[in-house]
Amino acid sequence: MRAYERFITYAKIHTASSEDFVKNPSTERQFDLARLLVKELKELGVSDARLTESCYVYGSLPATPGYETRPKLGFIAHMDTIPDFSGENVRPTLIHAYDGGDLPLGNSGRVLSPRDFPSLLALKGKTLITTDGTTVLGGDDKAGVAEIMTLVELLQKDHIPHGRIGVAFTPDEEIGHGPDGFDVKGFGCDFGYTLDGGKAGEIEFENFNACAAKFTVHGRNVHPGAAKGVMINALQVAMELNGLLPGAERPEHTAGYEGFFHLTDMGGNVEQATLSYIVRDHSTERFSSRKATLRQIEAFLNEKYGPGTCELVLRDQYRNMVEKIRPDNYHLIENAIAACEAAGVKPLIQPIRGGTDGATLSFMGLPCPNLGTGDYACHGPFEHVCVEEMDQCVQVALNLVKAYARG
Repeated sequence: MRAYERFITYAKIHTASSEDFVKNPSTERQFDLARLLVKELKELGVSDARLTESCYVYGSLPATPGYETRPKLGFIAHMDTIPDFSGENVRPTLIHAYDGGDLPLGNSGRVLSPRDFPSLLALKGKTLITTDGTTVLGGDDKAGVAEIMTLVELLQKDHIPHGRIGVAFTPDEEIGHGPDGFDVKGFGCDFGYTLDGGKAGEIEFENFNACAAKFTVHGRNVHPGAAKGVMINALQVAMELNGLLPGAERPEHTAGYEGFFHLTDMGGNVEQATLSYIVRDHSTERFSSRKATLRQIEAFLNEKYGPGTCELVLRDQYRNMVEKIRPDNYHLIENAIAACEAAGVKPLIQPIRGGTDGATLSFMGLPCPNLGTGDYACHGPFEHVCVEEMDQCVQVALNLVKAYARG
């Protein structure tokens, strides 16, 4: 079975995670795909395939006799889709021989166009899978899941010699909790690769340092007719707070290695207001400086309006995996480059303007860069996957297995 055929099945299963995180998994519906994957793994001959109570799927292929001393290699993808755009009732649409023009997405009124997504021009003549314009597609990261499952099938069917191979599928990656319950020791691999989004050939080992920041502004509400010198309007202070951040350092104005402050949610009234941000930077020093800026704003507003007016809570989310890859494990990148070239795919090394499970796993003892999956425009209704690129991504993973089997 080709990877895209599996993907179409997986895409129809609703697996969105939830920001109302209490424990892994944040939503019970992620078990629906997890149970299917365990069943399919066992049918493919992965006898130790298992599902944990926290919704992690694990399985392994023992080393081919004579290859027991080869490096143990793992492949990882996540099962959840984003919580902030619908992942329910997904209707994947197969577009054969894409003509390079506009693609109406079902009856939604939305159009997938090269004007908005120039990368489509390079996909002319290829087979695409799109949404109907009302949901995400789920290629992030069910394309990666399907490619790993297809890799397992090929290794078994073609009797390709290999060292120990581990596979794992995680919940809650989209809300930053994918690695929370990951059993690195039980996974039993020396190195890993996540397959998670991006065009075929992408190789990523630099990601943002990341934290979440939440400001709570406490106001003083009195009758507006007697407010002079007494009222502290929490909404006005909140707007002032946001205005103290550099306007040029927002996601819509940054690219490449440039970090940002991103206001993701705000609300409240005169008495109390909240602002939630995500803060990102590739540089550890600049990241620390960004957090210091937020603390300075907190202190400034408390000095101006009175102690306790502004409260800031910072929560670190993940770190830049380059710290763990470049010094001692750069062979993961060199082998990935060679694997892409052998598959006829142009390698593209670029920083991730985000994070993956592999970022945290790298700091948990499993060095784990990311590989592209043939998925484009994720996290919205314009998401699309290239069928031919999915096949290439499977071949890249297969080439990596062969490379590490050579020792």
